[in-house]
Amino acid sequence: MSGNVLDTNIIIDLFRGDEKTKSFLNNFDFEIPVIVIGELFYGAENSSNKEKHFQQIKKFTEEVSIINSTEDTAKIYASIKSDLKQQGKPIPENDIWIAAIAIENNKSLVTNDQHFLSIKNLKIINLK
Repeated sequence: MSGNVLDTNIIIDLFRGDEKTKSFLNNFDFEIPVIVIGELFYGAENSSNKEKHFQQIKKFTEEVSIINSTEDTAKIYASIKSDLKQQGKPIPENDIWIAAIAIENNKSLVTNDQHFLSIKNLKIINLK
């Protein structure tokens, strides 16, 4: 498999109308890890305009392919988390899951977060 998976911050940039993000996404195939969808719904749940954001997410998820986690994802997650602990470089739990899904599916992760650089075998595309 090839292609890209998107981190939450990229989708937020897209929702905000960022032209660089829109241009990139128009030229490449991408999928969304289910964990990212959860993060988007969490953000909507805690926003001042829940209904607007829920509708925006719902419309978006109807138009994209979502990648679920598997038992192999869990094994990769455990390996990443153990390696990060040994490095003394913890990152948010959800980001470890997102990275594990990208690695399992042999996809690049499109993100603006630098902490993903600590994860071995993860291909990263940074749009900033």
